[in-house]
Amino acid sequence: MAGNLPTIPWTPLNANDFLALNRLTFGPRVEERARFAEIGLQAYIEEQLAFDSIDDFSCNLQLSTFNTLDMAANELEAISNQLFENYDREKVPNELRQATILRQLYSKRQLYELMVEFWSDHFNIFVEKGSCFYLKTVDDREVIRRNAMGSFRDLVWASAHSPAMLIYLDNQANEKSHPNENYARELMELHTLGVYGGYTQQDVMELARCLTGWNVKEHFWLGDFVFKEDLHDTGVKNVLGLTIQPSGQKEAEQVIERLVEHPSTARFITTKLARRFIADDPPPELVAKAAQTFLQTNGDIKSVLRVILLDGLPLARPKYKRPANFVLSALRMLNAETNGAAVHEHLLRMGQAYFNWPTPDGYPDHNEAWQGNLMPRWQFAFELIRNEIKGTKHNLRDLLDASSTGVLHDDVDALASLLLGAPLERITRDELIDSVTLAGVAEEEALQIITASLIASPAFQWR
Repeated sequence: MAGNLPTIPWTPLNANDFLALNRLTFGPRVEERARFAEIGLQAYIEEQLAFDSIDDFSCNLQLSTFNTLDMAANELEAISNQLFENYDREKVPNELRQATILRQLYSKRQLYELMVEFWSDHFNIFVEKGSCFYLKTVDDREVIRRNAMGSFRDLVWASAHSPAMLIYLDNQANEKSHPNENYARELMELHTLGVYGGYTQQDVMELARCLTGWNVKEHFWLGDFVFKEDLHDTGVKNVLGLTIQPSGQKEAEQVIERLVEHPSTARFITTKLARRFIADDPPPELVAKAAQTFLQTNGDIKSVLRVILLDGLPLARPKYKRPANFVLSALRMLNAETNGAAVHEHLLRMGQAYFNWPTPDGYPDHNEAWQGNLMPRWQFAFELIRNEIKGTKHNLRDLLDASSTGVLHDDVDALASLLLGAPLERITRDELIDSVTLAGVAEEEALQIITASLIASPAFQWR
């Protein structure tokens, strides 16, 4: 767990700025509110886009005990298959999950971490399938995190050569005598063109033939990509009107180049990005402009994000918080500290355990998918405020003391502004205070109950 975080007065924001900062972070910390107010939206976005210039030493220091994050695949496999008594076989995926929470909570590179989350959904891998159990750690490090803010072409290329992805989508079983279309289909439908992207079943079959022999090394070289020529279909193929002459591994690579340059891919990816950051049904003109930028820059992710955020945030519509965003926003706004382990158990109860979505489409990103499971959110809110979550703590009084007048009504106004972006209406605030204080609880406990109620309230479920 981190050392004590600084307690500083937090900066009130207007409604538009509060919404924007909620889309650019996993929930704004007090120091991020101050920075945003100081430099404004455009400069803040540019600062976050230049993520590698942001010093993240304190966050990285907290990850130093997670030894598996930097291990090679064969080392991870050895750890996962230990048979010693009382050995934690879940060590590898659990460290990845905890590290993900800590990065989202503590990293100053918030936009980068949001994009890591986005691409983890887009190129979803179910960690519980076979050797994905440990190979996902390599994929997270070398595919997703390495390319999250780079080139979409490089991202697809890395994913296509990722042992975790090839195993998850059964391409290691794709050989000339028994073609397996699973990865070929998802490469087109979910990773590039989209379901209405203009491809046919014949294109899927032909791409699957191109991908025969794309496999994973075993034994000492476990986890490395390998092209097994003896399993490859050496016939001529035709994908999306492109005739592919026999050329081994290069056949599928030619198709990948075609896919990432396709206008359907530009529309599909920019629509998903606009849905994540702006609205469930993003403005068509925003998607069109972002798609044009995608094509003009050869899929430069930063350039596309710049358009979506600068042009789109003023048009943003309410987005219902997915469980991870709900949990992280509460932790970050309260300046809480955690080691992530028990927090992830709460995410499991809410339906968004990390890397645990079994189908390749990733966790859904539309409001109605998450609006029916409120009880675990309420439980989290009250356990968090009472410091009942193992390995997690906050100090509500320290947070308030930076700006408090010592009057309960003022403290509630301050907390509502911090968590919801604005004070409650006076009658609502007074009714909330009365409902707690009339029960005879002390003022400090009353403040805790009110804070938990704010986190559990309908207003806090939206960003």
